[in-house]
Amino acid sequence: MTTTEPSKTGSTFASLDPRDGTVLAEYPIAGPEEVALAVERARAAARWWRNQGPRGRREWLLEYKRAISSRAQELASLISAETGKPDEDATLEVMLAVSHLEWAAKNADKVLRRRPVSAGLMMSNQAAYVEYQPYGVVGAIGPWNYPVFTPMGTLSYAMAAGNAVVFKPSELTPGVGVWLAEVWDSLGASQPLIQTITGDGSTGAALCKAGVDKLAFTGSAATGRKVMAACAETLTPVVIEGGGKDALLVDADADLDAAADQAVFGAMGNAGQTCAGVERIYVHKDVQDAFVQKFTAKVRALTPGNAITSSYGPMTLPAQVDIIRRHVKDAIARGGKAVLGGEDSVGERIVEPVVLVDVPEDSSAVTEETFGPTVVINPVVDLEEAVEKANASSYGLGGSIFTGDKRRGLALAEKLDVGMVSVNSFLAFAGIPALPFGGSGDSGFGRIHGADGLREFARPKAITAQKFSAPLNLMTMTRKPRDIKIVKWMLANVQGKL
Repeated sequence: MTTTEPSKTGSTFASLDPRDGTVLAEYPIAGPEEVALAVERARAAARWWRNQGPRGRREWLLEYKRAISSRAQELASLISAETGKPDEDATLEVMLAVSHLEWAAKNADKVLRRRPVSAGLMMSNQAAYVEYQPYGVVGAIGPWNYPVFTPMGTLSYAMAAGNAVVFKPSELTPGVGVWLAEVWDSLGASQPLIQTITGDGSTGAALCKAGVDKLAFTGSAATGRKVMAACAETLTPVVIEGGGKDALLVDADADLDAAADQAVFGAMGNAGQTCAGVERIYVHKDVQDAFVQKFTAKVRALTPGNAITSSYGPMTLPAQVDIIRRHVKDAIARGGKAVLGGEDSVGERIVEPVVLVDVPEDSSAVTEETFGPTVVINPVVDLEEAVEKANASSYGLGGSIFTGDKRRGLALAEKLDVGMVSVNSFLAFAGIPALPFGGSGDSGFGRIHGADGLREFARPKAITAQKFSAPLNLMTMTRKPRDIKIVKWMLANVQGKL
């Protein structure tokens, strides 16, 4: 169910095609009353959903997955129209999203059902269990750069965990959010498990205060702080994904061709508009020149534009253009060198690739999220220095390491202060449903995807059941001196010596 009906305020906004500014559709700006009504409907939907039981929820979600998959081209075309990304990229996004939906549906019961845990020596007369129960209603505020894959990381896992969802998509990609809710409605369910509310920042603010039981936000760190502040008023727990400044590390013995190929995809794919994209590259000094040459040659072959065969499309968010221009200008002004492109590469809609080298580490191009088809490549003495520089960021989302020694790569991965690392590939962790996705620092906290993503949207509950009378009856106001004497002996001779 969606709030595409006229809002009570009568206010609307237009969804635009970033390739040429064409108006795609008009959508209502949902106010506090509409948002509150959606949450109220979600309460009833959550009760219905919980009564479906694990098997029923699994079947409904798999049917939803099949419905999305059978209409994948329709969805990909809508993604392309609202974001400007090529159809191939949009299709890949849909594929990744449905694979996560399938995993969540098939694994939720195994991850969340009641399981026994050890009660320990002192409480050996008790049977102990942990189970997970849904929050009820989860609010989701989604981004525009991956308008299906990213929010479905919340929707899929939240629904699989037993919750109903109220989804506020980005005002740049409202049609995708409306489509997701309409496809659910087409299944014939009696309740609106997914509701999409369209609008601007005021709609998102209303959702934060509408009484949802948990809220998941993806966007900038600055907006994430505002979301947290709003949710703090009602002690609503949050999941925050606030972007990144991810680094790719290249060792002297790495396969440079493979590293360059993956680095180009990570830095330039989706016009650089990827939260876990490659914005910094640290290369061992012995192979710096060779890597830059290979990388730059591959970047030169790219053909950004609006054609169906373009390597990437326009900037979806017009305001991002000024940020990219500022970062490139600052890098060059501080002594960095543009080996490909430069300030003139930043057009009104299309940004041509920019490759910068030897940029000071305190430049905004190194410290701030650029979110464009630009990248900084700096040399390092060894990968220990690369890890140190990578960790100097306030962001801590993801990273990549290329090395000829997998064991060394895994050791270095442990030292990166990020939530996710791929060794000898880029972003592989996002395509594996069993792995959690999320970061730390300005990149936020909490996780989507995997078992951790399912548990993120469920409350743990502890349960005990007494099996027999306790040998030591300590949970009473009339303890026997003998029992206390035994406890003191255990502290000194058991716990004190283990």
